Amino acid sequence: MKRREIIKWAAITPATGAIAASLIPFQSVFGAPYAQPSLKRDLIKELGLRTFINAAGTYTSMTASLMNEEVIAAINDSSREFIMLNEVQDKVGEKIAELVRSEAAMVTSGASSALTLGMAGILTGTDEERIKRLPHRLEEAGIKSEVIIQKEHYDGYQHALEITGITLVPVETAADVEKAVNEKTASMHFLNWKTLEGKIKHEEWLQLAKTHKLPATIDIAADVPPVSNLWKFNDMGFSFVALSGGKAICGPQSAGVLMGKKDIIAAARLNHSPNGGTIGRGMKVNKEEMLGMYAALDSYVKRDHEKEWKMWEDRVAVITKTVKKTDGVEVSVTVPPISNHTPKMNIKWDNSKIKISRSQLGDKLRNGNPSIEVIAWGEDENSIDLTVFMLKPGQENIVGKRIFEELSKASS
Repeated sequence: MKRREIIKWAAITPATGAIAASLIPFQSVFGAPYAQPSLKRDLIKELGLRTFINAAGTYTSMTASLMNEEVIAAINDSSREFIMLNEVQDKVGEKIAELVRSEAAMVTSGASSALTLGMAGILTGTDEERIKRLPHRLEEAGIKSEVIIQKEHYDGYQHALEITGITLVPVETAADVEKAVNEKTASMHFLNWKTLEGKIKHEEWLQLAKTHKLPATIDIAADVPPVSNLWKFNDMGFSFVALSGGKAICGPQSAGVLMGKKDIIAAARLNHSPNGGTIGRGMKVNKEEMLGMYAALDSYVKRDHEKEWKMWEDRVAVITKTVKKTDGVEVSVTVPPISNHTPKMNIKWDNSKIKISRSQLGDKLRNGNPSIEVIAWGEDENSIDLTVFMLKPGQENIVGKRIFEELSKASS
């Protein structure tokens, strides 16, 4: 029986339609049958990619963090259905806004994209002509073109703001801000992890912005934990907050969150994909990332953070006990005050007893089996740094043992 006849027969025979349908190869949207894989492919092995134990941290080049099961499930389930993209952003934005206590929120392609889109929203509002104009000749279109930022808050990521066409105006003191504000000033931007280095702190910065009726924005990309930072800066009154989703929150690495005032988020979305002719068209976020980011945030807020911190301390203790078996080794633990606020270990050795440099040790750990990445760069040639919050359960034993082995081999 030909396929055309099978379909015709199935259509006029309801009782046996299901049986007939099972005889027809399942078709893709392009008409060709889907291949039925006999075995699951291991693409990592197939392509010869190196996997490693991450004792360094949530560095972008190291693919940041690993997604938890709730996030993976959200991504996999949504990948099998068509949903209008703006509807996903609507619903996810509402839920995230509730979690972070902001007026509105949206999922972006990382914290850098959140900065660009938030800035674009401030510059254009909902004006279609202004949206099309970015990033060219802002003043010709009557768009304010200057953003005030503290000199100490330059770290490279301010480029995400400059992409919109604005000019950054550096200041150091409140008096500098007073002199810098003019009819071209669009907003005032704050980099949270540089708080201790800047002369103007959050509250004063916000007050200056309020006095001059300017939006005050903040970048907190890697500044969670603590979990309270998810809503702290919204509660303080910042106009928008940019957050990375793929670090400690363990969402999709390419996702982030822009949260803040309703009018800014609404305007940012008009500057974003799927809208064409916008500065954010290339910053596309798919439905899987949106739902995955919401699942990650929801999971993170509900997590037992005290228990998690205790787990990190236990891992630190395991590694410390193991590596200190080598004569001439010292271990210290610090917690960065703002960004990557988790236990950070420094393992230092006496170079008169242990003949190895930090880069050499890093290479040996990287090229060993299993491969391990630590923080093996910097000025001190006789120490390495590492973190434990990206380790999988039990990997602290492997990390401690491998460092002990290499230091012992290099010991005189």
